[in-house]
Amino acid sequence: MCGIVGYIGDGDTVNILLESLRKLEYRGYDSAGMAIIDDKGKARIFKNEGEISELEAIVPEISSHVGIGHTRWATHGRPTTQNAHPHCSGNICVVHNGIIENYQELKSELISEGFVFISDTDTEVLAHLINKYYSDDLGLAVGTALGHVRGSYAIGVLSNEHPDELIAARKDSPLIIGLGKDENFIASDIPAILKYTNRIIYIDNLELISVKQGSVRVFDMEGNPVEKEEHIIEWDLEAAEKAGYPHFMLKEIHEQTRSIHETMTGRLHELEGDVNFGELGLDRNEIRQFQRIEIIACGTSYNAGLLGKYLFEGLAGIHTDVDTGSEFRYSSPVLAPSTLVIAITQSGETADTLAAVREAASYGCRTLAITNVVGSTISRDASHTIYTRAGPEIGVAATKSFTSQLVMLYLLAIHFARARSMMDADRARMLLSELRKIPGHVSRILEDAGTIHECASMFVKAKDYFFIGRNINYPVALEGALKLKEISYIHAEGYAAGELKHGPLALISKDVPVVAIAPQGHTYDKILSNIKEVTARDASVIAIVDCDDYCEIEKFADFVIPIPKTDEMLTPLLSSVVIQLLAYYTALELKCSIDKPRNLAKSVTVE
Repeated sequence: MCGIVGYIGDGDTVNILLESLRKLEYRGYDSAGMAIIDDKGKARIFKNEGEISELEAIVPEISSHVGIGHTRWATHGRPTTQNAHPHCSGNICVVHNGIIENYQELKSELISEGFVFISDTDTEVLAHLINKYYSDDLGLAVGTALGHVRGSYAIGVLSNEHPDELIAARKDSPLIIGLGKDENFIASDIPAILKYTNRIIYIDNLELISVKQGSVRVFDMEGNPVEKEEHIIEWDLEAAEKAGYPHFMLKEIHEQTRSIHETMTGRLHELEGDVNFGELGLDRNEIRQFQRIEIIACGTSYNAGLLGKYLFEGLAGIHTDVDTGSEFRYSSPVLAPSTLVIAITQSGETADTLAAVREAASYGCRTLAITNVVGSTISRDASHTIYTRAGPEIGVAATKSFTSQLVMLYLLAIHFARARSMMDADRARMLLSELRKIPGHVSRILEDAGTIHECASMFVKAKDYFFIGRNINYPVALEGALKLKEISYIHAEGYAAGELKHGPLALISKDVPVVAIAPQGHTYDKILSNIKEVTARDASVIAIVDCDDYCEIEKFADFVIPIPKTDEMLTPLLSSVVIQLLAYYTALELKCSIDKPRNLAKSVTVE
């Protein structure tokens, strides 16, 4: 949540900060602000509620060589100009992503010492606390102040008494350093600065950074220098831009033909009937030793994990549980060293998932991270990491990252099944061959997107939706409901179809469309019965079916959306693209803010 940027160099500081903030707006967009030091040595503060365009309208042309900026997702205090960052105290200006858990205690102490607060935020405590400890060494003051803080933070600090230096630090919130030629950057995420540099340093927990125009120095919180490795980002700039699409979400839906291919590239060994996971770091004997899998994730990644449960149990024969990260750490998990904990997170910075991984490690468990972002925190915290390679995803509603996570779970389940002798080579070769065809099948769905747009238009006035599926299609039902809620603000529920008669059927009426995920498979007759149950209550049915089943299902459904024929186990990959497009076109018809849905942000870095 929230995005921070900082710049020091001879470039156009104001425009660089504004451009970088636009690239971070997916992290929060209820207010924005910046602090710069002009060429006369004066600190200038500009902030406003609303989106980046509102900030841009109030910032004049100013010559400056250093500045910090922030785009906010409100946690403490309403989204007002008063609560927007930066927050200042004396000559100190601070931007912050995270939550200061003991801010009330610190605030009371600071008020008793004469500090005056003008906002409702926890961040203002940081500004006053740094000011309290400041003498002439800005880095020392920041380090001392942070020693009194409990919680999470990625911060950028500026003072007009140090116009040649930015100070930054992080704990449990993402922060990177961008290295340029005679200029340097700080940012919450790579897309913010990719236009200016692809040379990145990843900052670890409890590290403090001094950023100057010609140098970057990293220290631990005791002031000891820390050597850091430079990374080159392979994404091109176009990958983080809209490339002519009206919304990032639509662009990223269409990119799934490529992202799914990238997830599989170099990993399919069809001749051997196996999957190559050279980076996994688990040999066959170790895989056989695991008695149980625990999958931890949040939101869309949780829905992917739920499909993983069906795959690991159905293909590899290993008992699998799925928990949300936010609940796992506060439960009393039954874990042992024979349990493999798989954590799924697009950003690799999801606070609840990170905390759950650390909790699992305390039980002696091996932890495996599935993430999209190289160098993210989870890649350093987990015992093992595999990357989905989906490329940058800007739209708040996850699309290509979800299907790449699904592909990764298919590959892992097949690999585990082969290692545990639960699947023969012929079956594995057939599944891998069908997986290789999935990008082409997705392309066919995208070519027929107009049909899905027509469907969305038919039911756009609905106030409630139901999504139903059975077995491996149940997670897709959950994801469909989540997508529709996220971007169209229509109330939607996802259910295992057999559960309708245990209560939810009471809500079915002629005004409630029901999306039935009903491709051919061993539960087909059951989902057909469920469709008849809801049509008997006058509900309209949108059925997602195999293309060769169109005529049969048309007898019972009001609208039929066909998907290409594939193996029953792989149909969730194709149904997922359909429900993404259905949500997108519904939101488009309702004129919703698709890439920046209200109250949400892309990377949930707070609890």
